[in-house]
Amino acid sequence: MKFAFFAGCKIPYYLKHYESASRAVLRALDIELVDIEFTCCGYPIRSYDFFSFILSAARNFAIAEKHDLNILTPCKCCFGSLKHADHFLRKNDKLKKHIQSFLQEEDLIWEGRSEVKHLLTVLTDDVGIDKIRTRIKHPVKGLKIAASYGCHALRPDDIVNFDNPLAPTIFENLVGATGAESVDWSKRLDCCGNPLWGKNNPLSLDLMQKKLVSAHQAGADLLCSSCTYCQIQFDSVQNSELSQIKKNDPGPMPSVLYPQLLGFSMGLGEKQLGLDANEIEISALLKA
Repeated sequence: MKFAFFAGCKIPYYLKHYESASRAVLRALDIELVDIEFTCCGYPIRSYDFFSFILSAARNFAIAEKHDLNILTPCKCCFGSLKHADHFLRKNDKLKKHIQSFLQEEDLIWEGRSEVKHLLTVLTDDVGIDKIRTRIKHPVKGLKIAASYGCHALRPDDIVNFDNPLAPTIFENLVGATGAESVDWSKRLDCCGNPLWGKNNPLSLDLMQKKLVSAHQAGADLLCSSCTYCQIQFDSVQNSELSQIKKNDPGPMPSVLYPQLLGFSMGLGEKQLGLDANEIEISALLKA
């Protein structure tokens, strides 16, 4: 099984261990990743120049189509952005023709043959939970996980087609495959606050704090994320603001990326999973 790997912009700069852990896990599960010179998914300019957003996304699809590959991305923002662009191109013939005229300058064409999938979707639908369970060497039984979905993959449902936006189960099922227990927590579908970081920091921290409290109250040992923004918020931002967070009970909570959790339970090396790159120590996982 082969996919074009789409790391996006933030992962290579902020979360290199998300990429390394994803690659290690997928390689161990017989998924071949092909590296292609993709560009930005278009999300950062979506609110400023809609056409440029669509063109950027369409160019990536066209490149993948040229290699006859579907796209796999660990970034839920990129996943949502590319899904939206695909939707708009299919619904608007005038927009599609305009985009095609620009792509032709690079001998590219968007035909809608390539699909974008998120890491969790590939693990669930293409690899399968049963196969994952057969690869588990060190089940992390007794570890309680608060799975945080993030926003971009769940909504709007008719465009992203990721899971039930109100009652998703894909993340909990994948956590369960590692031997860990997913806790039921009230804030699991709420925004982590990271999109507001740098714009309204008090509100960003308040949203994160509410999620931390909810996870603690549910008895979680760790947060688990599969969203670039969520992991940056729960790890880097939380770590930088510990003095502020400690003023409020119950204090900080470490966050582990899902491929780190899965890779650890599969017996993969801590170095290739980048476990030492997490800013807040994930000792609960290492002791599991």
